[in-house]
Amino acid sequence: MANNKIENLLKTLGPGILFASTAIGVSHLVQSTRAGANFGFALIPFILAANIFKYPFFEFGSRYANAAGESIIDGYKRIGNWMLWVYFIITIGSMFFVSAAVGAVTSGFLQNLFGIGFLGIWATLGLFCICVIILMLGRYQILDSMIKMIGAVLLLSTLLAFILALTKGPSEQIPNFITPDIWSDKSIVFIIALMGWMPTAVDLSAWNSLWTIERIKQTGYKPKLKETLADFNFGYIISVVLSICFVTLGSYMMFGTGKVLPNSSGAFANSVVEMFTTFIGEWSYFVIAIASFCIMFGTCIAVFDGYSRSIKRSAELLFFNNKNKNKNIYSISLCIVVLGAFGIVFFLGSQLKQLVDLATTISFLIAPIIAIVNYKLVTSITFPKDAHPQLWLKILSYLGILFLSGFALYFIWIKI
Repeated sequence: MANNKIENLLKTLGPGILFASTAIGVSHLVQSTRAGANFGFALIPFILAANIFKYPFFEFGSRYANAAGESIIDGYKRIGNWMLWVYFIITIGSMFFVSAAVGAVTSGFLQNLFGIGFLGIWATLGLFCICVIILMLGRYQILDSMIKMIGAVLLLSTLLAFILALTKGPSEQIPNFITPDIWSDKSIVFIIALMGWMPTAVDLSAWNSLWTIERIKQTGYKPKLKETLADFNFGYIISVVLSICFVTLGSYMMFGTGKVLPNSSGAFANSVVEMFTTFIGEWSYFVIAIASFCIMFGTCIAVFDGYSRSIKRSAELLFFNNKNKNKNIYSISLCIVVLGAFGIVFFLGSQLKQLVDLATTISFLIAPIIAIVNYKLVTSITFPKDAHPQLWLKILSYLGILFLSGFALYFIWIKI
């Protein structure tokens, strides 16, 4: 009996880890590290709040896919074509910036690892081409296997660095250091960008449902709802824990020291790797460099795959009346995403922080719309009654919608 449970769990395991990989990329390696370096531990309440209040809407993606047997994008179609169009437009409007931000960071870690900073934009082009080839050849199977191995290495490396950082203590601060005001307009803009991808963008909840459906196709096993949710929760918890670890590393190494994280992707990557080796030891430089690049590489592939699947499914429902499921739609979508992302990197790649902040801010501003619709889908009368969320999750959903809407409106007010 126990063996069957373990076997079934292993067949279910995958989408949650893919989610964690997507989250750990830019929001953790970049944004959480910046939060610690610039504000110490002051922004941890915002990070925890974003993780808590966004949780239901990501969970609903996995819940819907398991109970309804279709992606949540199909659910948007059931609400009405208008909602599917809204999601499609949101995806088109954000995917190039998000993919470009992830691609630029990944390219930085690639250049740092192999010492090929002189290639610049061409290293990014080569990276994108490799991602396309992998997804064209293996798609979910390669992605799933690769992320599990890479994620384990980075998880252990980060936890080790975190423990050693606590043991060693923070770096010495410069005299007369003044802690930044977190309530200034400039700080609020960064905080909103930080929460925009913490743990990741809410509209990416559709990817959970797509990957859940794909995992079922891959293994031929239809998991129970609690098994699917256990897989998702496992990935989500890992993501939350690692976000705190990266804030701690950034705070202990840079906060109040006068050091500033570089703006260029290559130099930024080098600073992050050095941050790890400061606590673990110089011997670990290449281990950390490889692990950091690999997790960003996995994130990059996951982002390209997620957007391509989303565009493919949306196109099938909008333009082909769900009759044409030609695999070429995925390939065409992938090429569009990659070419658009490369165009953004080509023109804005030298402004890494600004690019990341723009992408994450866009994600936060559109989050309330997706949150409301996801909640509506899993509480509708047509959704299986035994799969409806519990009362506490419904209450958390209302609080989450208020949280996301409030900060989005506050950001607009600041800008106006």
